Amino acid sequence: MMMKTMMKTKIAQHRVARPCFSTGPVTAAYELKVDAGEVRRDDAQVALAAKFDALHESLASLPPVPVRTDDSTESSYTSSSPLLLARSLASAQSFLRKKFHLWTFGPPPRGMYIHGPVGVGKSFLMDLFYASVIVPDDDSCCNNDSHKHAKITKRRVHFHEFMLDVHHRIFVYKQKHPRGDAIPIIAQQLAQEAQLLCFDEFQVTDVADAMILKRLFLLLLDWNVVVVATSNRSPDALYKGGINRSLFLPFIDMLKHTFDIISMEGSTKDYRLETRADGQSYFWSNKDVHGDNNSNNNMQAQLEEIFGGTASGTEAEAIHIPFGRTVQVARLNDRCAWFDFSELCYQPLGAADYIFLCDRFQVLIMDRVPQLDANHLDEARRFVTLIDVCYESRTRLVLAAKVPLDELFVEFEAQVESSDGNEELFVSEKGGNSSSFATTMIRTKEGEQFEWSATGRSGVSLAQLSAANDLAFSFRRAASRLVEMGGKEWGRQ
Repeated sequence: MMMKTMMKTKIAQHRVARPCFSTGPVTAAYELKVDAGEVRRDDAQVALAAKFDALHESLASLPPVPVRTDDSTESSYTSSSPLLLARSLASAQSFLRKKFHLWTFGPPPRGMYIHGPVGVGKSFLMDLFYASVIVPDDDSCCNNDSHKHAKITKRRVHFHEFMLDVHHRIFVYKQKHPRGDAIPIIAQQLAQEAQLLCFDEFQVTDVADAMILKRLFLLLLDWNVVVVATSNRSPDALYKGGINRSLFLPFIDMLKHTFDIISMEGSTKDYRLETRADGQSYFWSNKDVHGDNNSNNNMQAQLEEIFGGTASGTEAEAIHIPFGRTVQVARLNDRCAWFDFSELCYQPLGAADYIFLCDRFQVLIMDRVPQLDANHLDEARRFVTLIDVCYESRTRLVLAAKVPLDELFVEFEAQVESSDGNEELFVSEKGGNSSSFATTMIRTKEGEQFEWSATGRSGVSLAQLSAANDLAFSFRRAASRLVEMGGKEWGRQ
């Protein structure tokens, strides 16, 4: 009887202890957050954590990237040099793996492409994985930690910022080598800077980016760079409807064959919405923010308090952007800049401008924000980009709008209809406007407006269709992020 009791005790101990041996660093970090009450256990997140643990373990066998000893130029690929030899060996190794399935070098770790709805935990789990990968000179790993930590160079970046970096590198290279091919050089640079690349919000909306990515990712794979990406879109939906999309399809095939594609489409719970915005970052009134009624006076006073006042003698500042451009800031202090919606979203600005504004200021205030519907496609696209940049940089974005937050974005669907040989983009809205259909209008530099169909260029119409559908897709992400960004703890300290 005593022997039987002892056996039961040992079996029970084994059952308790077994998870400790099988749990990887990402799952362990996730469970700590669950135990602390920071997150609620979710089956899809648990499964994704296990996949990250497997990738983490495989990183230990990742071969090192050769260290560059001089500046990379065209001569690096046309002369006999150690760097050329190293890259040739890497390419030969990749060729043998792909063509002859020779695994004597060890199987290369496969990248991960994770897609699903907003707020289901894709970026959260990727960040836990990224934190578990220790860089070579990082001794922060606890000596008593039982997990085997991979030690490789790494980089985690929002996809907007990554593409801006790539375009800047191309620009710099072409200044010195107008006829040279920049992409192999840039792939080499990126590989030597980071063996692990983690992208948040992977998206393709531009034909130039589509062509760059197809070549760049293939070269990164040759350099044994491991890529992890999160996206709201499945691979087959990337650049859907985009101009010359057929040229991009080989990249999608490559992605599906060389990456582990992980779908979280079955997860419909947006966990960001569980914590309602309570940090007083969103104000609204259906009157002009500078009106004289009591409600507007109170809102204006709250905005002034957040702003904190303009320092004595402060003048307008020009924020310098790459490629020789500037963004003018008229109202500012050391930590905050105040804009009208028209200043940031009616002007031809983009991700680069917003990134440098967020680098300069901890808080951005924007007033006179309209309801964003089918009549504000270009403005809404810029506004969504601004939200993404503020979210990634943890910049506090304070908004004074004309409608409540849950009415700010009006859902719509876009389609192309043909009539008399001309294709016209129609945007069907799902509420928030008096008309059920709205034809897209294009504003010229001179301020003149004309119907998009007047161009008569079907390729451009299809590109506009793709952009409109991408915007409708991103509205849900933007609305979800604004809720999270309204929390009391949001922002840079």
